[in-house]
Amino acid sequence: MPLFGRRRQWPRLGPGTSAIQPIIPTIAAPPRAVPVDTFTAMATSEIRSKPIVILSCSLSPDSRSHKLALAAEAFLRESNHPVELVDLAAHDLPMCGSAGSFDHPAVQALTATIDAAGAILVSAPVYNYDLNAAAKNAMELTGSGWTQKPVGFLCAAGGKSSYMSAIGFANSLMFDFRCHIIPRFVYCIRDDFTGAGEPGPDITLRVQELASSAVDLARALAWVRENPR
Repeated sequence: MPLFGRRRQWPRLGPGTSAIQPIIPTIAAPPRAVPVDTFTAMATSEIRSKPIVILSCSLSPDSRSHKLALAAEAFLRESNHPVELVDLAAHDLPMCGSAGSFDHPAVQALTATIDAAGAILVSAPVYNYDLNAAAKNAMELTGSGWTQKPVGFLCAAGGKSSYMSAIGFANSLMFDFRCHIIPRFVYCIRDDFTGAGEPGPDITLRVQELASSAVDLARALAWVRENPR
């Protein structure tokens, strides 16, 4: 007797027949595609009214990351998309956790700005393989305002080895506030800037691509939330 029980008796095949019987699956009707005009219409007045907030986190007057923020702001303005540049050097923010820090008027104003954003671009210098302390302090102070926002990064560093330095900040946003991190980000060093200290053409293009991605993701998420299945 075969090891696994009785031998299976295969049917005799007549001429012109095959032992291999095709399996014809039952194919469900495909989901209705979203019309192109409908998807394009996701740029409603409500979506357009939400600005891209650029958080410039350097406190240095000669900051290269601030130049990246300015380049992103200029591109968005030329594209007629609402944008708001927040320069932390011009804001007197307390240290997170100090007495009354969350009730500080500057913190409440910044939290409202973050909360109203369609997406956020964090432009920051890299120190000790991480974004600078001012960026982290601002994020901790404004907390829930970041919830489910698309977030992108513009980083200026001293060398090429800190390429992944934004990942800790990004992980915190994803786990704490369920942010949508834009996979494209800008990382540059001194050599990527011109002699006058402005972003070079390659970096400028990458800044523009990041800003465009932020707009696209903000619009797509807004459309999905307005049109649940």
